[in-house]
Amino acid sequence: MALTPYEAPAAEKAEVFEPPPPVVVTPCDPWPRPYYLEDGLRRVQPYHFTYNTWCKQRWRGREILEIFADEFRDRPIEYYKDAIEQGAVLLNSKPIPSIHQVVKNGDLVSHTLHRHEPPVTAQPIGIVHEDDDIIVINKPAGLPVHPSGRYNYNSIVEVMKAERGHGFKPLPCNRLDRLTSGVMFLAKHRKAADSLTEQIMARTVKKEYVARVKGEFPEGEIACEQPILQISPKLGLNRVRANGKEARTVFKRLAYYPPKPRKDVDDPQRADSPNADGYSIVRCRPLTGRTHQLRVHLQFLGHPISNDPIYANQRVWGQELGKGDAEADNDDDIMTRLSKMGKDEVAEAVAYHDEMVDDYNKRKAEKLTGEVCQICQTPLYSDPGEHELGIYLHARKYADAGGKWSYETPLPDWALPPPEFTGPSEPGLESDPLAIDISKLGLEDPANIETA
Repeated sequence: MALTPYEAPAAEKAEVFEPPPPVVVTPCDPWPRPYYLEDGLRRVQPYHFTYNTWCKQRWRGREILEIFADEFRDRPIEYYKDAIEQGAVLLNSKPIPSIHQVVKNGDLVSHTLHRHEPPVTAQPIGIVHEDDDIIVINKPAGLPVHPSGRYNYNSIVEVMKAERGHGFKPLPCNRLDRLTSGVMFLAKHRKAADSLTEQIMARTVKKEYVARVKGEFPEGEIACEQPILQISPKLGLNRVRANGKEARTVFKRLAYYPPKPRKDVDDPQRADSPNADGYSIVRCRPLTGRTHQLRVHLQFLGHPISNDPIYANQRVWGQELGKGDAEADNDDDIMTRLSKMGKDEVAEAVAYHDEMVDDYNKRKAEKLTGEVCQICQTPLYSDPGEHELGIYLHARKYADAGGKWSYETPLPDWALPPPEFTGPSEPGLESDPLAIDISKLGLEDPANIETA
C-alpha cells in the first residue's frame, strides 16, 4: 500500500525563531595582567574591552542613547552619542542606524571601548587559612569581589588569578561589598563551594563585623529589628520601612573615643563639625542578611558608619543623618540629592568623618581633571583619596555554630586606639556579640546569607 505524505496543519507546525545574535568578542585579554603599583595604589594600564549586556527589563522600549546616558554615567553623553554613531556600540552585533533606536526584549547591546579602570589599594590580599578545598582571605577594602562596572582586573577574583596563574578560578562563597573589608571564603572547586554555601544557607554560620561609627554608641546589648526596603537599586539605597523585609542585628560597643578638646573658637572641630561627638568602635552580629543591613541599622540608630558615602552624607541627609527616619515622604528628595553627588566636584559623594572639616575639603578625591585620554578622548579622573577606598566596616569573624571551625582577623587599623588615647587593641569576650544569648533579647536567629 502506498504511503500518503502527511502535512501538519498550520497550528501544528513548529515555530521558527531567529537565531540569537553572535556575541562580540573582547579585542584582547592581556596576560600577564597589566597591573602596576604606584603611590600605594594598584593600577591597570588602559586596554580595549567589549561589554555585552542583554536588554534589562527597565531598558525595554527606550532609546539606546537614553539608556546609556541614564545607566552609565561615568562618561558624558557626548561620548556615548559618538560611540553609537561610529559603531563602537552595536545592537545584536550590527551597527545602530540612529541614536533614537528603541531597544527591545531579547536585544544584545555590545560596547567596545578603551577601558580605564579606577585604581584600588595596593594592600595585598591576606591569607587567613588555606587547605585543599578553600582559601579564607582578609579582603582589602575598596576591592570588588567580581568584575563589575568600572572594575574588571581590579577585583578579588582577577587579582588572585594573576597571582596564581591563568587557570586558577576561585569560587567566592560569601559576599562583601566593594567598600567592606574582612573575612571571605574562596572555594578551589565546585564541591567545596557547594558545601560551604549550604552551611551558610542552613543558618549554621555566625558572623561578626566591626564598624567605626559617629558619636558615642550606647553601652550594653543593643538590638535593632527594623525591616529594610530597597528604595533605589541604581543608587544602592536602602532604608528602614515598615513594608520592608525583616532584618535583625545585635550591636555591642567595644570602645568610645571622644573628640579632642577645642583649642579656640576658630577650631574647625566646633560643635557642628562631623567629629564633634567623637566616634565609637562597635561590634555587630547580623541575624539576617539584607543588603546594607548594618549600614542602614546603624544610621537608623543615629550612629552611621563615620565615612559611609551614602548613609553618613550630610549633604544628602541633613544634620540628623536620617536618625530614626522610617517614613517615605522624603525618598524622592534623598534620591535626587544622592544622584547629584557627582565627581565633577571635590569629594561630593564622600561622607564626612573624623578629620577636621577644613583639612577634609583640601584633601584630594576622585574627580574629573579636565584632561582626556590621547587614544580614546575619554575624560580622565584623578586618583581617589584614601577616604574613598573603603568604609569603616570589617567582617572580622565567621564561625560554625557547632564549633567545627572559626576564622577571624585582627582589628583593622582604624579600629585601634588613636595615639592620644588608651583602649582595646583586640576584642574581648565582654564585648563579643557572638557570645550573647539572643533568646534573652527576644530574638530568633534566621538565615544570614548576605550581610554588609
